[in-house]
Amino acid sequence: MAAALQPRRGIGGNPMGLRDKYSYAIQTAKNVRMQGSADEREGKLYFHGTVQTQDEANQIWNAIKTIPDWSREVVADIKAVGSAAAASGRTRPATYTVKPGDTLSKIARQLLGDANAYMEIFNLNRDQLSDPDKIRPGQVLKVPQAVQK
Repeated sequence: MAAALQPRRGIGGNPMGLRDKYSYAIQTAKNVRMQGSADEREGKLYFHGTVQTQDEANQIWNAIKTIPDWSREVVADIKAVGSAAAASGRTRPATYTVKPGDTLSKIARQLLGDANAYMEIFNLNRDQLSDPDKIRPGQVLKVPQAVQK
C-alpha cells in the first residue's frame, strides 16, 4: 500500500523528481528562451544551453538558487551568446540614480516598460544590492538596455 501512495520514484530517494523540484527554474529557462535542456540523471539535474544575454543566464541561476539544496543537486552550463546591447553598439549598461520613493519595480516599469523586469536590474547590481526591496536614494544603479527593434 505504501508504494501506491508515492507519486513516482524519485532521484536519490526523494519522493519528488528534480525536474518537479526545480520547475520554477525550468520555467524561467523557457521564459528567457534558453536553447538547451534540463536533464535529470545520476541524482542530479543538468541545465545546459545558451541564452542571448548574461542577464538571462543570471535569471536562470537565481531561479535555481531558490532551492536550498541546489549546490548538491544541480550542474549548470548556461552560456550567454549575444546581447541586445552589443547588437546596438552599446557595450556598457545605462545607469539610473535612485530617487526618494523609487522601487526597482517602478524603475523597471519606467525604463524597461515592464515592472516585472525588476530582477534584471537587481541581478545587474548584485555588487551593491543584497535585497531587491532595499535601495536608497542617491544609489547609481546599472540598468540593462531595453531590447531595440
